[in-house]
This record gives sequence, structure tokens and C-alpha cells, in this order.
Amino acid sequence: MIADADSRAANEDFVDGILGQWQQHAPGADISPMHVTSRIWRLAALLDRDMQRQFRAHALQMGDFDVLAALYRSGPPYSLHPQQLTQQLLLTSGAMTYRLDSLEKRGLIVRAPNPDDRRSIFVSLTTDGQSTLLASLDTYMAEMKRVLAPLNATESLALAALLRKLLLPYDHG
Repeated sequence: MIADADSRAANEDFVDGILGQWQQHAPGADISPMHVTSRIWRLAALLDRDMQRQFRAHALQMGDFDVLAALYRSGPPYSLHPQQLTQQLLLTSGAMTYRLDSLEKRGLIVRAPNPDDRRSIFVSLTTDGQSTLLASLDTYMAEMKRVLAPLNATESLALAALLRKLLLPYDHG
């Protein structure tokens, strides 16, 4: 009997405890969506916490890495309009300005006028920004691999497909 309880407890996560509390204190509520969404939110918060810790070794925050990565992924000359960055990273223009100011002060990006339209600017990755990004990329990938280690390749692909299915209405809506 004790072994069964220990086995069950080993297979329960933090969200199972929350769901049990909801079932106990709001037995008539339909909490079925929380089985998935609460786990997504909790995993996102834990990933963010762990990635912030990893990026500190590179004097970065997750948001800094996101900007540098978006610029790098755009390919040479590693430049985008601030609006493109704002859209890609799901930020407000104020939050983007704050990030760009910080990265520019550190010499990781530069802002320069658009030669075709002087009313707009380009944000470009500097050589130091590119070096910083590439140095932190290994840390980023190692952390992602650590998180996904409990899944085999088939499970990982299946989870990616299911998450894509959840994201498509947002990305195309």
C-alpha cells in the first residue's frame, strides 16, 4: 500500500497538486483545460528562470538574447527595422526601445538611418554582438537539451507537433 502511494507520488507533478486542490474546493468546476495550460505556463516560467540563470554567465538577459538572435537569424547584414523586432518578439514599442537602448550602450547593436528612407532606422548586430550571441548559443542549446532529456525523439517530435497545432491560430489569426 505504501509502495503504491510512493509510486503515485513519484508520477505526480506540482500541477497535479493544484488540480487536486481545485477538485477539493471547487468540485463542480470544469478544470480540464488546466491539465495542459497550467503545465505550459509552469514550464514556461521554469524555463525562463533557468535560462536567465544561464545567460548571466554571458552578461545577458533572455530578452537581450532574443534581440541578438532575431538579428542574427535575419542573415547578413544582420539588420532589421525596430518594428520587425517588435513583431517577432511580441513586445511593445516601449519595451523594445528599452532593450535596444541597453544593447546599444553595451556595443552589441547599432541603430543607423535607413539609406532609402531617412524617417526610419535599421538595428544592426555589431561584431561584439555577434560574438556574444554565438558564445551564448551553446549555453542556450544545452539548456534546451536538458529540458527535453526526459523525452525520446518520437515524443519530442509529437510534442512539437501538438504545440504547433495550438500556436497556429495565433500565428495565422
